[in-house]
Amino acid sequence: MLVDIGWDDAAALLARYGLTLERIAAGAPIPGSFWGEPEAGVIGTTVHARDDTPVHSLLHEACHLIVAPDERRAIIHTDASDSQAEEDATCYLQIVLAAELPGVGSARCMDDMDAWGYTFRLGSTRAWFERDAEDARAWLTARGLLHVAQRSQPGAAA
Repeated sequence: MLVDIGWDDAAALLARYGLTLERIAAGAPIPGSFWGEPEAGVIGTTVHARDDTPVHSLLHEACHLIVAPDERRAIIHTDASDSQAEEDATCYLQIVLAAELPGVGSARCMDDMDAWGYTFRLGSTRAWFERDAEDARAWLTARGLLHVAQRSQPGAAA
């Protein structure tokens, strides 16, 4: 949950991509939440979350905004998915960005994704990320969304 990590770290990570992290009060409805509380919500360039929002949810919704073209990003409200390719790119990027959050890391993110119920044809998030995500990496790389350091993670294309 977000209460277990630094809000400032999460906000700084999102800010690198032109996004704002809006902290919602405990028990209050989360604006733009597709799955309902405590899952994160998106409206335009803002990700809404509470202390009890899972970190993987914050990252997933933020990555939906990151991968969206600027003209679409501004009008996104609640449902950010555009295509299966974009969904795969979102999942891949959330794992990469989890490594940049102190106390989180890619392994924890993948475990949390499995526990939440993400499904991949190889049976686990890790198996997909390491052995079946070439299309997601290519999609992100073609749009300049993967940095050299991120591509050097285990299972990623060099």
